[in-house]
Amino acid sequence: MGGLKEVRIRIASVKSTQQITSAMKMVAASKLRKAQNAILKLRPYASKLRNMLQNLSGSIENSSESVYSELREPEKILLIVIASNRGLCGAFNSNIMKATLALMADKYQGQFNKGNVSLITIGKRATEYFTKRNYKVIGHHDDFFDHLNFSTISPFAESLMQSFVKKEFDRIEIVYNQFKNAAVQKLVSEQFLPVVADTPQGTTAKNEISADYIFEPDKETVIRELIPKTLRIQIFKAILDSFAAEMGARMTSMQQATDNAKELLKNLNITYNKARQNQITNELIEIVSGAEALKG
Repeated sequence: MGGLKEVRIRIASVKSTQQITSAMKMVAASKLRKAQNAILKLRPYASKLRNMLQNLSGSIENSSESVYSELREPEKILLIVIASNRGLCGAFNSNIMKATLALMADKYQGQFNKGNVSLITIGKRATEYFTKRNYKVIGHHDDFFDHLNFSTISPFAESLMQSFVKKEFDRIEIVYNQFKNAAVQKLVSEQFLPVVADTPQGTTAKNEISADYIFEPDKETVIRELIPKTLRIQIFKAILDSFAAEMGARMTSMQQATDNAKELLKNLNITYNKARQNQITNELIEIVSGAEALKG
């Protein structure tokens, strides 16, 4: 009977877990719907704005026209790592950590060995991971996902731009998960600063990039206004992208957990029924044997 009791306890435990994962899946699906609508509305605008910025950078004759396009030897590097505040979202966070470590080990190994690679983390999982391992984390913003709007992110983007202008960093990159759909997230490492021209295939020089614009009121004003606005949008889009990807990963993960619990319950019920059937059979045998003994 002890074995049957253990199986019953396990069945009750799995049912409870299944209810939790199912509820978490529905919550993630609800949040995903809102986040997906937000990023899909922002993405065309941000993409077009970024293309304009890159073409505009191609038309800048010297770096003095824009302090954000100044190309310097990348000695001091800043990585913006965007993860999540919570777990239970599959490999979402671990993939971000691996991508960041690979970026430091491959692309910026020399700077890392000199201690010139700094991190700013967004999301508690990234903050805890890199802080515990004594990486150079100079800041963290774990509260962004609590109030995810442009007015909250804009001051952070402004501080990044100022740190580049003051030459505290020579290059700033963003590492995050880009939302594709509920089941697919794409790891992205994107250069934030300096702004570089998007060179089409087959062109090799800056002046070969086709960028035919009529500037109104004048080129300097457009550069001064457009570049900071585009950079703020770029940061906001990356965080919004990551949030939507997180909700998609969590929904998929909880769906898989719910399905696994359902399959486990099926197997446990079969095991319980077999054990119960064996117990009943043994009890019947004992009763018949006792009756036969009494007859004798």
